Amino acid sequence: MIPQTNPKAAYLAQRDAIDAAIRRVLEAGWYIQGEEVAAFEQEFAAYTGSRHAIAVASGTDALIVALRGLGIGPGDSVITVSHTAVATVAAVELAGATPVLVDIDEYWTMAPAALEAVLKDWPAQAPKPRAVIPVHLYGQPAAMTEISAIAERHDLILLEDNAQAHGATLDGRMVGRWGKAAAYSLYPTKNLGAIGDGGIITTDDDTLAETLRALREYGWRERYISGIAGMNSRLDPLQAAILRVKLGNLQADTARRQAIAARYSAGLAGLDGLTLPAVRPGAAPVYHLYVVDAGARRDELQAKLKERGVGTLIHYPVPVHLQPAYKGRVALGPGGLPRTERAAKSVLSLPLYPQLSDADVDTVIATVRQVWG
Repeated sequence: MIPQTNPKAAYLAQRDAIDAAIRRVLEAGWYIQGEEVAAFEQEFAAYTGSRHAIAVASGTDALIVALRGLGIGPGDSVITVSHTAVATVAAVELAGATPVLVDIDEYWTMAPAALEAVLKDWPAQAPKPRAVIPVHLYGQPAAMTEISAIAERHDLILLEDNAQAHGATLDGRMVGRWGKAAAYSLYPTKNLGAIGDGGIITTDDDTLAETLRALREYGWRERYISGIAGMNSRLDPLQAAILRVKLGNLQADTARRQAIAARYSAGLAGLDGLTLPAVRPGAAPVYHLYVVDAGARRDELQAKLKERGVGTLIHYPVPVHLQPAYKGRVALGPGGLPRTERAAKSVLSLPLYPQLSDADVDTVIATVRQVWG
């Protein structure tokens, strides 16, 4: 079976270095925060070109802590998308704010026209808009030039959800460098993945960074004294040490992801009715996922691939606004979310991870071509 993703392969590829990093932490005897976490933060900040990186316990917490640090909470609305991991929308509500969801474009990221439309025709039941969270989904940059301009025009705080796009660029500028802050997931299957949960926030704002560091640890600026109301969201040193090893190989892993995606795009070209991932002009995606649009044949394609030993996944099968916890109570942009709802019925993620061999990629290509007909 060729799995859609394989975090164990990522460990095995760097096992000696990861095992040595784990031993280093265990033998040091410091198991919360400390020098290992600080070193990872410095190295990740350098990688992204940011002044600050603040590590937390998960990608969801990265969004929550960032929102709280930006002063967004009860009485505020945050505009984001429904075609995303539910964590994006859950984080808005967990910060006390109200999500307002807009539709996506042909690249499966926030449509600038939909953002502009909802601001022009604001939902009556929604509090005042304060922020916008574009999601760089599947490793594809969102339309940041247009979104940034809209956010500035409407005095909205721009917070990037960069959970799936570590290192992606648009017009030569890394995503995560367009807004006031960016939130990253370090979940095991992500482009930079821990062996467990983890997250990190980047920003160039010194005051915001100080607030974020306090918020992640009970609001402490002085130990045991909560200057502000905070929470417990700390990346542990074991994960930080593992991530430091993996960060050193991220550029090579990204190049491999891009090579696999190029091989898929060349090998699957010309199949009538199967739409391959589009690349936004000026963008360099990092292909967290390679997602095809199979239209009404999606479920049939997935079943036939599974029968022949090719694993796939659907990201995401039910849009957030149609899930039981949110249906009927989350405000939507004018005209609804037709692109989002169509995508949920047609997208399919093919196997993609850096350790996937060319032979396996070619097997996937041959199998798709065989079953597609």
